[in-house]
Amino acid sequence: MSLLPVAEAQARLFALASPLAVEQVPVVQAAGRWLAHDVLALRDQPWADLSAMDGYAVRAADWPGPWRVVGESAAGATQPQAIGAGEAVRIFTGAPLPPGADAVLIQENATRDGDHLTASHDPLPSGHHVRPAASDFADGAILLEAGLHLGPAQVAAAVLAGHGALPVRRRPRVALLSTGNELVPPGAPVPPGFLPSSNAPMLAAMLAALPCEVIDMGIVPDDLTQMTAAFASAAQADIIVTTGGASVGDHDLVRPAFEQAGGALDFWKIRMRPGKPLMAGKLGDALFLGLPGNPVSAFVTATLFLLPLLRHISGAARPLPRSSDAPLASPLPATGERDDYLRAFRAEGGIVSVTSQDSAATAAMARADCLILRPAGSPPASAGDRVTILPLD
Repeated sequence: MSLLPVAEAQARLFALASPLAVEQVPVVQAAGRWLAHDVLALRDQPWADLSAMDGYAVRAADWPGPWRVVGESAAGATQPQAIGAGEAVRIFTGAPLPPGADAVLIQENATRDGDHLTASHDPLPSGHHVRPAASDFADGAILLEAGLHLGPAQVAAAVLAGHGALPVRRRPRVALLSTGNELVPPGAPVPPGFLPSSNAPMLAAMLAALPCEVIDMGIVPDDLTQMTAAFASAAQADIIVTTGGASVGDHDLVRPAFEQAGGALDFWKIRMRPGKPLMAGKLGDALFLGLPGNPVSAFVTATLFLLPLLRHISGAARPLPRSSDAPLASPLPATGERDDYLRAFRAEGGIVSVTSQDSAATAAMARADCLILRPAGSPPASAGDRVTILPLD
C-alpha cells in the first residue's frame, strides 16, 4: 500500500464510522457532549418586555414628568395593570413592564416625593433600559444546531428555552489493547529488556476529557492465537485501539491477528512523521485503529485520528483539531517526503520546537502543548516565520 496523505486517511476513517444511537439525557448530564439534532426554543426569552434596571416604568413621551406612581412590578410577578398618561410604576430588574410603558427611568435619575415623581437627567428615549420580549430568542427558533459542543453557556440557553433534556449520541466504548512481549504493567519491576506499558494509560488520559467508556484489555503478548482472541473479545466495543505490532517485523502480528479475527483492513501507512505505520479498518461493527507502539507516535496519531474519530461518531460538527498559525522562535530545517508533526510549546518569543524530535523521546513530548505541522517538501523556516500549529491543550 502507498502512503496516504493525512487528510485522505482521516476522511476514509470517518467514512467507515456509523453514527451512534441518539439518546435524551438530562441537561445536567449533557455538558461535554454534542447535539444530535437541532434544538428549538419552546418559549420566548424574555417572555415579556422586562426592565433592565431598578427604577420606574413610564411613557417616554411624558418626560420629564411629573408622573404619579400607581403601582409596583417585581420579578416573578404577573404583568401589572396598564398605565396611562402621567402615570408610573415602581419597577425592579427583571420585572415586566406594564402595558403602556415603553421606558425605564432609573432610580438614580428620579426624584420622588410620596407618589409624585420627576426626572432629573437627560431626555428618556423609548426603549431605554428595556429588554424587549423575545429579544434573546423566540418560541420555535433554532437555538442550538446539531453538532454543537455543549458547554455551560449552551446548557444554560437550553434550560432558558424550556428544555430539561437534550438529544445526544450515546457514549462510545473504546477498547485499548497493548501488544508486546516486552511490556510490563505500570509500576511493576522492569527487568533488563522490558518496558513499562505506558500507551494505554496515556490514551486513557487523552480520552478522559471526552464522553466515552474506556475498556483496558491489558497487555497482549506477541502470539497470533492470543492476539486473535483479544480482537474477538474487544469487538464488543465501538472502537478497538491497539498500540504496537503495526509494522512489518516478524513479531508485528496486529494485522494478521486482526484479519484472522474477521477484520477488514481499509488502509495502512500514512504520509506523516511520526506515525507512518498507522492502520485502520472494521471488525464487525467495531472500528479499528492500529497505532504505532512508541508513545510519541501513538500520541501524535491519537491526536490526529483517535480523538477526531471519537468526536465524529459522537456527533461533532467539527471533529478535527482546529489549526492556527504562530511565529517560530527558532529556525526549522526543510521537510522530506512526509508531513512532519513536530512537538512544540508556545513561549513569549514564539513557537519553540522541543529539543528532540525522536519518535521515542517522551521526556521532550511531555513539554509540548502543540504540534507544528510542516507539510512534506516544506523549505527551511526562519525565526519569525509563521507556521501552522495544532493545540494539545
